[in-house]
Amino acid sequence: MNSHRTPLKTLQDLAHTRVDEATRRLGELIASEQACEVKLQMLQKYRAEYHERFMETARNGIDPNAWRNYSSFLARLDDAINSQQQVVARSRTATATGQQTWVSENTRAKAFDTLSQRQLLQETKLLNKHEQQQNDEHAIRNFRRHHEEGGT
Repeated sequence: MNSHRTPLKTLQDLAHTRVDEATRRLGELIASEQACEVKLQMLQKYRAEYHERFMETARNGIDPNAWRNYSSFLARLDDAINSQQQVVARSRTATATGQQTWVSENTRAKAFDTLSQRQLLQETKLLNKHEQQQNDEHAIRNFRRHHEEGGT
């Protein structure tokens, strides 16, 4: 069997390296997406709590300046939430692309693995056939020698 490095082995190794890289990158994308979602949830929770405080203060009476401050801050929180929702959407898209890349690279690596297994099987069959031929030739020589020695 071939112990030297074949072009197929090089391609197979490269494909596995690319799968490893796609796996690492996908992990980073998933972690980033989760972090973005956590930040969005925190902003939404903070806005809900701040809005509740605002409503409580308004029920107890609030001056126009405080009303403007609360309203202004709620508007800034809404802007921050909208921006973070866009960040989350972009992150989800990037993660989906990363998943597609991983699937593609993994499929390619499996194809090279299959080709490599077929090549190995073919080499093994050839080696076995060659060994069988050598064994047959050896047996024939021994038979002839034995027959010639016994026949004379």
